[in-house]
Amino acid sequence: MRRPPDPRLLGFLEAYDRSIADLAFALREIILEEVPDASESIYQVYTVAIWFGFSGKMKDMFCYIATNARHINLGFPRGATLPDPDRVLEGEGKTMRHIKIANPSDLERSLVRRYIRASIDQLGDQLGESASTGGRGKSVIKTRVKNTPAKKRPVKRRGV
Repeated sequence: MRRPPDPRLLGFLEAYDRSIADLAFALREIILEEVPDASESIYQVYTVAIWFGFSGKMKDMFCYIATNARHINLGFPRGATLPDPDRVLEGEGKTMRHIKIANPSDLERSLVRRYIRASIDQLGDQLGESASTGGRGKSVIKTRVKNTPAKKRPVKRRGV
């Protein structure tokens, strides 16, 4: 493994079946082989999602991994406009699309790397300076902040 995962990511993925965690780590490795200096933003909310980009800003993200109980998704923020000659992109949203990955053989298909590269190419000149640096190669953890109770307001008493 070229860049070991953040220990907190390991902890987040413990909530999933080992096969799902292994798929997520294997896909992460493929993405980092394609773009070794990509930054990753790791979100732990109702699922674990790992977004890859060049600056840490959402506008510079080119793909993500999202975990589910029985599979993972390789997602593309601008997937609706990606060429899809293999007709593997799923999703009905306005912009995002994904490829469902349910077993290790799905990762061995050459189209996985081809779609990752196409998503990076799609960013083109939008990347500007962040592309010339190739990213920072760092991991940022972002978790859902627990809701804090609203401040109690003093009760107004009538006639006092």
